[in-house]
Formats: sequence, structure tokens, C-alpha cells
Amino acid sequence: MTVKILIANRGEIAVRIARSISEMGFKPLGIYTPVDKNSLHRKFVYEDVEVSSYLSIDEIIEAAIELGADAIHPGYGFLSENSVFARKVIDKGIVWIGPRPEAIERAGDKIGLKETAIKLGLPTLPYQLVKDPSDIIEFARVHGYPVLIKAAGGGGGIGMRIVFNRGEAEEKARLAQEEAERAFGDKRIYVEPYLGHAKHIEVQILGDGERVIHMYERECSIQFRYQKLVEEAPSPSITGSERDEVTRIAVELMKAIGYDNAGTVEFLFDTKNRRFYVMEVNTRLQVEHPVTELVTGVDIVKKQIKIAFEGVLDIGQEDIVLRGHAIEARVMAVNPISLTPVSGYITRYREPSGPGIRVDSGVAEGSYIPADYNPLISKIVAFGSTREEAVSRLLRALNEYVIDGIQTNIYFLKSIIQSPEFIKATYTTEFVSNNMDVLAKKVEQELSIQALATAVASVFQPDFNKLLKGKIIREKPTETRVEAIKRRAWTYWTLTRSRLRRK
Repeated sequence: MTVKILIANRGEIAVRIARSISEMGFKPLGIYTPVDKNSLHRKFVYEDVEVSSYLSIDEIIEAAIELGADAIHPGYGFLSENSVFARKVIDKGIVWIGPRPEAIERAGDKIGLKETAIKLGLPTLPYQLVKDPSDIIEFARVHGYPVLIKAAGGGGGIGMRIVFNRGEAEEKARLAQEEAERAFGDKRIYVEPYLGHAKHIEVQILGDGERVIHMYERECSIQFRYQKLVEEAPSPSITGSERDEVTRIAVELMKAIGYDNAGTVEFLFDTKNRRFYVMEVNTRLQVEHPVTELVTGVDIVKKQIKIAFEGVLDIGQEDIVLRGHAIEARVMAVNPISLTPVSGYITRYREPSGPGIRVDSGVAEGSYIPADYNPLISKIVAFGSTREEAVSRLLRALNEYVIDGIQTNIYFLKSIIQSPEFIKATYTTEFVSNNMDVLAKKVEQELSIQALATAVASVFQPDFNKLLKGKIIREKPTETRVEAIKRRAWTYWTLTRSRLRRK
């Protein structure tokens, strides 16, 4: 009998998981909400069922039963780290493709995780559970400002607030608590020292409850409002001995938890004293997992499925070998300067390709990007034999990418990877926030050049008409047409500038 696996997710990750399921000879099944009725991920499954929400546990389980699913893969986000969902799935006799509910609870509670790390003698930052704003003030009296408030029941930047002085403690504690309760149903918050000029390093783990191996590390320090924008593997910022240290710590921690399936241990790396601190564990597939797949040659989704069905990890640490370098850039539907989410239809779409380029996408021409969910359009992943080659390929891919009809952060991503800090790998988690004006100015310049190119093209009307294959615009063009004109005008302007330079 063919194994059927329900993907309890949407967008690019649902497409990506469906592909691995199909390659294994199994049948991917899906769900969708009314707003996703015409979404691309529906085309990659054999059957699917409409649900009211990707957070509706009972509806999703009913859909799995209706479709005859043997297993459920939660993807990332939504219910992927929800132990109640995992337990209910298992109670219905359906295979849960993820860690055991007990492991989710042990690893997902940040305070409990800190206590485990302390007992093992592993490095972690000091903390204080916050029951009252006075706890923050007292903690800062000992450790100094700024301090960072975090949610105990979940991550993803939700519930995080930096407190710079005692006057901010009460308001930011209230906001963090309210946000944490809305997102996780858990209003517990805690405070720890805020590390400026730190790097965000994470280690990919695979385990079966007894054995745990690592797939080396990723660097995820390019962030905006605690959301990652660019990730790379391996980290260009640490030495070989530091790599050995951080992977050892990650494996030791996950062994103590008895972790099974795929997971990630996240660290803060203090660049001043060259020390790692255990930050949290993500008990799911990470958004940035493709960079690890490219440098190790291991399909993490397939390993998740095999561990879930067989209960045994079929590879050892000796099978994981690093090769080359990979960088991922998250392309999102956002304002290109402020990075605030936007919604709308994609009227023209062409993905980059060529040597060393992988695109994990959940959209196509005509797709609607709703305001209801994360604005992620796709992930461009560039692989090269060296970091320099990977950076070059990523820039080339971003230049090739065509997305019309909706605003994106493509220009912003280009300004990041062309910055001296990125090229030298000296960037930290504060890089984007500290350089927002500089990065935004570069984006504005590129947008201005496009507008100028259009104006220049209109002056040289005869040549421009030839470029447009003799078509003359006699009425106000649509937004799609304007974007097409800008693109062609840019080509024309580039050629004109090149001829002027030769003269």
C-alpha cells in the first residue's frame, strides 16, 4: 500500500515537503484555507481538504482521517511545535513526523532548557523569570542595561523587547507578556542580558531518541526585527575549533533531552570573548534548512520521514561531510525600503536558475499574496565551491528574478550582500538595524535609476519604440505595463551609458 502523508501547512514549505514525499514514492496530501483556495501548494498534492485555519487541530486531524493519511508533517510555524497537536495525532494512530510530544515540551520551554543546560554545565546566559517589572529592574541592577525580555513558551522573535533603562521596564514587560499569551497561550516572560555585537549561530540536529548527530552549523545573523533575512552554511565567522565546540554542545544538550527527529539548537556567539551561549531549541524543520542540505548532501525532510516511520537514524556522524558554501536569501512581499508587509497579486513571475541556484517557492504567475500569513514568497539558495562563488551566484540570481505586480525586498537583499560587512563576514545581529538608513538609501538609488531610465527612454522615443518592438503607448498604461517599461528602459539606459563611456 502507498503511504499517504498529510502536510499541515501552506506555501513554499508545503511544496518543498510534497516534493520529497513524492520522491520517496509516497503520496502527499494537503489542506488549505479559503484564502488559499488558488494557492500553488494545492497543485503538489494528490488530494486536499479545506479547513478554517492552519491552527485548527481538530479540523486538521479530521482531514487526515478523511483522506486516509498515515502520517502528518507539520512543516514549520503554525502547529509544528505544538505538543498538544502532536499528542492528539499520535492518539489517533497517525504517525507524527517530528519529535515526541515530551521532547517538544522539554526543548520548547526556554526556561526549562536553560535549567537543563546549567545542570549539564553548558554555557547559557543568566536569566530571571519576570513576575513583576521590578524583577527586570533588579536583574539590570546586577547585570547592567540593556536587557532583553523574552517569551518562555516560544520563539520567532515574538514577545521580545530590549529594555534600555528602568523607565521602559513596565511598558515593555506588559507588551511582551500580552504578545506571548496571544501567540503561545503562555504569558510567562523572562529577562537576560542583551548582547550587542553578537552573532546568531545554529546547529542542525538529527536524532532518534538514543543517538544524536549534528549536520554542522548555519549563521543567521542578518535579521530585521528578530526575523532572519539571509542565512549561510557553514558560518564564515568561526574557526574550526569553535565549530567543534558549538556542535559538541548542541549534541550533548539534545542527547540529554532524548531528542528524536530533526531539530535546531540556537546559540548567541559573543564576538568579543569568542563564547557561545545556548539560546533555544526549535523542535521542527527550520526555514533555512536548504543551506544545510546543500553543504551536506542530505535531504532533511526525507530523514524526518524515515525516523518517524522506522524509529531509527540510518546515518552516523561519519556520514556528514561539509562541502562548499551555501547562502539563502528570503524574498518577501514587503515594501522595498520599510520592509512592511504588503499584499496583492503577482502579475509576472520568472525564477532565476543556472549553476548552483535552488529556488524554494510557493507562488506562480497570478498567485495572490494574502495579508493573513507570513509574506514569504520564496527562498533563493546559492551554492558554490567557495563563499565568494556562492555570493556571486546569489547576486546573479537576484538580478535575474522577475516579480511584477507586488513589491518585494529583492533590492534590499542585494544591498545587504554587496555591503562590505557582508563580504567580510563581520556583520552581527545588529547589522541591519544599525545600517537601515544606508541600506534603504541604496534601494532608493536603484529605484531612482529605474525611474530615470524610463525618462531617458521616453526622450529617445524612436530607439525606445524599437526596443518595445514598434509599440507606441497611446493611453495610460497599467501597473504591469509600467513595470515592463521600466525593465526595458533599464536595459536601454544601460546600453546607452555603455556607448557614452566608449566615446
